[in-house]
Amino acid sequence: MGSHRRLAPSGFDRGSAAAVGLLSVAAAVLGAVPATAAPAAPGDDRRADVDRLHTEAEQATEAYNKADARTDALRKEIGTAQDSIARQQERINSMRDALGSLAGAQYRSGGIDPSLALLLSADPDEYLDRASVLDRISTRQAGELRELRQAMRDLAQDRAEAAGKLAELEKSRKAVAAHKKTVERKLAKARALLNSLPDDERAGYERGSRSGREDLTALTGAGGPASGRAGAAFAAARSALGKPYVWGANGPTGFDCSGLTQWAYAQAGVGLPRTSQAQSGTGRRVSLSEARPGDLVAYRDDASHIGMYAGNGQVIHAPYPGAPVRYDPVGMMPVSSITRV
Repeated sequence: MGSHRRLAPSGFDRGSAAAVGLLSVAAAVLGAVPATAAPAAPGDDRRADVDRLHTEAEQATEAYNKADARTDALRKEIGTAQDSIARQQERINSMRDALGSLAGAQYRSGGIDPSLALLLSADPDEYLDRASVLDRISTRQAGELRELRQAMRDLAQDRAEAAGKLAELEKSRKAVAAHKKTVERKLAKARALLNSLPDDERAGYERGSRSGREDLTALTGAGGPASGRAGAAFAAARSALGKPYVWGANGPTGFDCSGLTQWAYAQAGVGLPRTSQAQSGTGRRVSLSEARPGDLVAYRDDASHIGMYAGNGQVIHAPYPGAPVRYDPVGMMPVSSITRV
């Protein structure tokens, strides 16, 4: 979801600022009226506010995606832990039953004083053989008892870890809900501001949001995809052109920015992380002059927006609500990194 701000004009250096200050003082002394900049049109302010809200909503969307991915991972971890705990409990129950059987057999076979049992035995040799077996049973029983105790300690530790994961899962769920509200609130404000613009200005917003950036076409690489999987991912991204932007979605009927790139590479059999920040750290960094179709292009210092390089100075990306998956100039926003997966 990209909000595409115009580049801010560069300011005066210190010397120029000082000169302007002296001229202003001189004009005031001479009674001249200094020239002032024309105030910004209300529509310009509203368009700038829309850009800002889209940027903030995209950052909140990335936080939402990160919390949502962590929630899914925790659910899987908890499910695995619960299965393991159930298996451990069954093993402990079996060990307890076996120990109980051994204890009963020992009591039935050797529960009286050994010397008295030997005196009363009709066959002392048979008694001694039986006593030897019971001693081995006792040694085995002691070993199994130690094993049971260790299994119970392991079970208690796993249960404590599972309880911690459950608590973390609840925190993650709350974070997801909070980020969702933040995104919805900012997007609602952005929609209201856009709707408040006259029709011609609203139509011009789309054109203006992609203008004012440095033309980077001559600086970008040419040629086909860097690999077969990059080509497959690029083909998948092209197949999504025109699909709607849906925040928090990763296809196949709607996408946010990182959802599109994740889905496209999944079609090529490559698993990417859910967020644009994590995706920008996957693979090998390349320069803009080396960019090939399928490379991931991350924007802004915080990598809160991401698209896929399409060649000829263009990217395919999911811009923001109301703007479908489309081509835009690679220089539509400040590029922070280009990654080859």
